[in-house]
Amino acid sequence: MEKRLAIIWPVSVLVLLIVFYPSVSLGIRARPKDVRINGGDVRMDLQSLSRFAEAPEYRNGAECVRLRFSGPKPELDPNMVHVAMTLDLEYLRGSVAAVHSVLRHASCPENVFFHFIAAEFDTANPRVLSRLVRSTFPSLSFKVYIFREDTVINLISSSIRQALENPLNYARNYLGDILSADVRRVIYLDSDVVLVDDIHKLWNVTLTGSRVIGAPEYCHANFTNYFTDEFWSDPDYPSTFGSSTPCYFNTGVMVMDLGRWRAGSYRARIEQWMEVQKRTRIYELGSLPPFLLVFGGDVEPIDHRWNQHGLGGDNVKGSCRSLHPGPVSLLHWSGKGKPWVRLDEKRPCPLDYLWEPYDLFKAKVHNHGLNANLLKQSQGSLFGYSNYFL
Repeated sequence: MEKRLAIIWPVSVLVLLIVFYPSVSLGIRARPKDVRINGGDVRMDLQSLSRFAEAPEYRNGAECVRLRFSGPKPELDPNMVHVAMTLDLEYLRGSVAAVHSVLRHASCPENVFFHFIAAEFDTANPRVLSRLVRSTFPSLSFKVYIFREDTVINLISSSIRQALENPLNYARNYLGDILSADVRRVIYLDSDVVLVDDIHKLWNVTLTGSRVIGAPEYCHANFTNYFTDEFWSDPDYPSTFGSSTPCYFNTGVMVMDLGRWRAGSYRARIEQWMEVQKRTRIYELGSLPPFLLVFGGDVEPIDHRWNQHGLGGDNVKGSCRSLHPGPVSLLHWSGKGKPWVRLDEKRPCPLDYLWEPYDLFKAKVHNHGLNANLLKQSQGSLFGYSNYFL
C-alpha cells in the first residue's frame, strides 16, 4: 500500500497540472517602501506595480444573460456575481492570481463584479492599487473601498503568527457596512486561493432557512483545539454552542447573505467576542475564532471541493501538504507557506505549480521549465488517475 501511494501522489499532481493549466478561456501590510514578501527573494515595492502582465480578455459566452444595466453603479445589476477580496501590497501577487483564476474559469466572466477592500495606510494607497487592477484587467468590473484600520485596531489581540494580526484580515467582518446596502449577497475569498471551476456554481449555493453564511465544514477536526483552556473552563462561554457539537469551517471562502448579516447585527456579535478576548485569552488564532463562536453549528454546508484549504501548511513551519480526497474546485494556500514565496525561493511544494499558471507577475525568478519536464517524463502513465480528482 505504501508503495502504491508513493506512485499515485506525484502522478496525481501531474494530472492536476495538465487539467488546470489555463490554455483556452472557459468563459498585509503597512510596511516601508520596500516590502519583503514573507521572507522571499523577490521584493514587492511601488515600482513592482508595473511588473504585472495584462491578463487575457475574457468575454461572456452565448449562453450568458446579456447585461443591460447602464446606470452609474454596475454593481447593482441583478445579473452580477459579487466577489469581495482584500487588496494590499504584500499579498497583491496572490490577489491578482486569484482574480485571474476566477475570470479564466467563469462561464460568464463579464458578470462578475469584484469589491476590493484596501487598507487606509497601506504603502500602495487605494488609488494606486485601483490603477494596477485596471491596467492588469482592463475590462474588469470592480470597485476599491478604503478600510479604516482604526475601526478594528483596538479590538485585535496578539496571535500565534504576526501576519494574522493585520487589521485587513478583519475586513470581512465589516463587509455589511463597507458595501452598498443594495449588495445583498457576496462571496468572500482570501488572497491565497485559485479557482479551477466556475464561480457561478458557488454563487448559486442556497442558504437554507435563516442561515447567514455558507462554507465547507470539517467535522472531523477537533473543534476544542481552537479555544484555550480558559474558554472551556469558564462556566458560561462554552454554552454559546448550546447542546450541539459545531464543526470547524475556514473563513477564507464564504458565501454571505449580507441582508441577513446586517439585520442580525453580526458585526457587533463578532466584536463582542473580540472584546472578551482582550480581557481573557480564549483563543490563539486571529480573526477565525470569533466567526466560529458566532456561526459554529449554524453554517450552510458547501461541498468540500470549494475549499481545498491548508495547502500553505501550518501556521509555524508552513510545510508541504497534499490535497484532501475528492474533487477540486478551489485551492487554498491557508497557513504560513505561500506559493509565490516558495516558487521564488526555489523550494516549492508540488501543489505550488498549480498556482503558477495564474501568476501575472513578470519579475519571476523560478524555473519555468520544470513543469514541462515533469509532464514530458510522465505522459504515458497519467490518465489512469484523472477520475480520482475530477
